[in-house]
Amino acid sequence: MSSDILGNLKKAILDYDPDAAAEWARKAVEAGLDPADALSAMTDAIRVIGEGFSAGDLFLPDLVGGADAMTAATPIIEEAIQRTGAKRETVGVVVIGTVYGDIHTIGKTMVATLLQAEGFTVHDIGINVTADAFVAGVRKYKPDILAMSALMTMTSPEQRKVIATLQTEGLRDSVKIMVGGGAITQEFADSIGADGYDPTAPGAAKLARALVGR
Repeated sequence: MSSDILGNLKKAILDYDPDAAAEWARKAVEAGLDPADALSAMTDAIRVIGEGFSAGDLFLPDLVGGADAMTAATPIIEEAIQRTGAKRETVGVVVIGTVYGDIHTIGKTMVATLLQAEGFTVHDIGINVTADAFVAGVRKYKPDILAMSALMTMTSPEQRKVIATLQTEGLRDSVKIMVGGGAITQEFADSIGADGYDPTAPGAAKLARALVGR
């Protein structure tokens, strides 16, 4: 019974079906399954999708579809984890968002999905995120990594502002900072004091592992 539920939960994500993913996540909780096992099944599915994308066998719509299904199921399982006090195995914690003035989401979603496939716990705080909201996310989630995306040249200075605000608040040394997006270069990342930059989503996921030493 439990293997059927977990198998169907994994299949729902592989089928890019958010409604089914949420439904099987609820069934897993109702059946009293260990929520950590449910999360592991979901992560396995995302890993399959991520590996397919990195190999060129799957494409952006596949990655976004998998992310949508994962996003639908994750809050249900995370609530169960918090309620039961179960331990969640994770490579590290990442807070990710697109900077203030920028409403582009696809690149951020790609990176967030591949980070989950690498075993990270990811808190996506959205688009058009102010420096103060990034700082609030760091305070709330105490991440190992803060990842910021900026697609436009006019919004890239916001990444510098976030880092400066973290410095002012005494939080800069508590977190590694990754930056990316169409407007960002290695030179820019170095100039604002970021800890890492990669121009591709698969590269960013691998970089995150390197930054946490895993």
